[in-house]
Formats: sequence, structure tokens, C-alpha cells
Amino acid sequence: MNDDETSVGIGRPPANPRQRWIKLLWVGIWLAFMSAPVKDLTDGGHTPWATAFGTLGLLTFVGAYLLLVLSRTPMDGDDRSAHAWIAFLGALAVLLTLTLGTPWLVLFVYVAVSVGATLPLRTAGWLIPAVTAALVGLGLTADHPREIITALVFPALLGGFSMTGVRQLIRTTIELREARATVAQLAANEERLRLARDLHDLLGHSLSLITLKSELAGRMLPGHPEQAAAQVADIEKVSRQALVDVRSAVTGYRRPTLPGELAGARTALAAAGITADVPAEAPDGIPQEPEEVLAWALREAVTNVVRHSGARRCTVALTPRQTLDGRVLELSVADDGVGPSGTKPGNGLTGIGERLAAVDGTLITTAGGPGPGSGQGKGYTLTLSVPLGSALGSTE
Repeated sequence: MNDDETSVGIGRPPANPRQRWIKLLWVGIWLAFMSAPVKDLTDGGHTPWATAFGTLGLLTFVGAYLLLVLSRTPMDGDDRSAHAWIAFLGALAVLLTLTLGTPWLVLFVYVAVSVGATLPLRTAGWLIPAVTAALVGLGLTADHPREIITALVFPALLGGFSMTGVRQLIRTTIELREARATVAQLAANEERLRLARDLHDLLGHSLSLITLKSELAGRMLPGHPEQAAAQVADIEKVSRQALVDVRSAVTGYRRPTLPGELAGARTALAAAGITADVPAEAPDGIPQEPEEVLAWALREAVTNVVRHSGARRCTVALTPRQTLDGRVLELSVADDGVGPSGTKPGNGLTGIGERLAAVDGTLITTAGGPGPGSGQGKGYTLTLSVPLGSALGSTE
């Protein structure tokens, strides 16, 4: 079964019946504190009419409480319907307490929790103390045991204000998710705009020139075929150059970059629940071809960690080094997962080796990963190096 079918993400409404039941279960756990009214009804200390009234009132209160908490979302505003529901719960709590006695004072705790869970902070800030004050006032007026009143004041205040904190946390999470989606959409729009602008700059002049020369060749064709042929040759030359420019531009869009792959590695590892130690930036001045090889290798290595390693931690390092053969940039990807599954390299490692061979790079794989306890046979480390010449400054 897919985890998405059962898990209810913070700030997300249930998407199917199973998620609704899971959310109902989490909310229903807190109904355990209703044991006092239930015990009061089952002890037989009331008349049959009072017991029937109490049972009906308790079921109504619980149903209204669940309906209110489950139907409201953290993004809902301070509307009249929520106030009406809470007023109904408060009135029912007062009526049941006055009719049936001390055990029913616990209903005010649920009223306070409902306020914190459904109303904005500016309203809940004064309404939760008001509900608690009603609990205390009703308890003292009816001469209920003061130790019970004192025991209920703290849960009412703590439960109510805790729910306001949870509600604010969920609102912040929803807003952050929406902001991230907006940023992604803006980035996609900006990339489309950049692509359109680049294609216009590349093709606008060439296509205009082709159009003009085509019209000129058409006018020359009847009387000056030699000049028309020259114009056609120019058209062919311009169109070929335009094709080269377009291919070069598309290749540039498709070419992976090391900063982009580092950012992608952080996102992929975090999404997989793997603690990631990834550099924030790549060294400046890396030649295009070695950078592309390292970017492809990093993507493949992180994909293998996410899919196959079962790791809990992954460390990526980029280290410029000076060797006897010249300057190199070393990339290492180490995890604390299950280690290599066999002696024969897979297609991914084979592809990395072929790309490295094209730039005279090297590839070393070793058992063992980052952190203590990642000894022989546990974890996996992939180390690549590509020559840089004098592209980067000296290291220590």
C-alpha cells in the first residue's frame, strides 16, 4: 500500500476515506477525558430521565465537537459559523453541568480546545480565558469540590492555547508550501521567458535575413539567374548558421551544472529522509567539460544513494587538490548504507567511468561511509577527480 494513501500531511485535508478515519482516530484519542461524564452516567446515581438526558447531551456534544474540529481548516477565517458552533458547545456544557453535576465540568476543557483549534489567535486569546473563567465561576457557584475545579483550569488553558500554537504552525506550513509552489512557478515562467528571449535573439535576425534574401532571389530569378543563385547560396549559409546556433543554445539548456546538481542533491536526499551534508556552493572557474562530467556523476551517485543504499546519512565533498600531474577537483559521495551489492559495476558506474575517461578523470569506489561505525562492509564511498589545469586558485 502506498504511504500517501494513509498519511495525512500537516496542513493537508484528508483526501480519501482512509485518511479521514486516521484523522478522526487522532482527534478521538483526546475523548478519553470524557471518562468522567461516562462514569457518572453508568454509576446509576441519576434518575432514568436524567441518565437519558445526559446520554443524549453527551452524544450531541461529542458529535458537534468532532464535526467542528474536523470540518474547519487552519486557513479558515474568523467567521460566524465557528462562533455559533462554539456558543452551542458552551451552552450545552453549562446545561449539562448544572443538571448533572461536577463530572461534567470537563466539557469546558473541550470548549477551550475547540476555540484554540478553530478561531484565529486574536479571538482565541481572550475567549479561552473567558471559557476557563466560566468553568471556575460555574464550579464555585454550584459549590463543586475546589480541587476538581483547580485540576481542570490548567488543562483548559493549556489545551486551548496549545491548539492555537498548532493551528499557527499548520497555517505557516501551508503558507510556506504555497510560497514554494509560487517560487517554482515563477522560476518556470522566468525560464520560459529566457528561452523565448534567447530564441528570438538567435533566430530573429537570421529569419529576417532569409526572408529578405528569398524575396530578392524571387525578383532576380527571371532576368538574373546567376545573382538569384548567389542569393540562394547565402540563404543556405544563413540557415545552416541558424541551425548551429539553435543546437548550441539547446545544448546549453540541457547541460547540467554543478551548482544546480548540488541543490538537486540536497532536495533529493532531504525528500528521502537522509541527513545530507552537501556543499552550499561549487568552486568558481571550473572548465565547462569537467564541470559537466562531475554534475552528471553527482546526479547518478545521489540517485543510487536514494534508491538503493538504505542510508541514513550522506556526505558530498568538493575538494581542489594539487597532484604531481597538475590541478584536480575531487568529488566524493559517501553514505552509511548497505554498501556495494556485488563486484560488477552497474550501468550507472559504467557511464560515469566513460564520461571521466573523456576528460582524463579517475574513479575510485571503496566500502565504508561517513561517521563512526561506517567501517568495512558498511556504507559506500564514490570518489572522482577531474583535471583542472590552472583554472582554480591554489589550496592550502
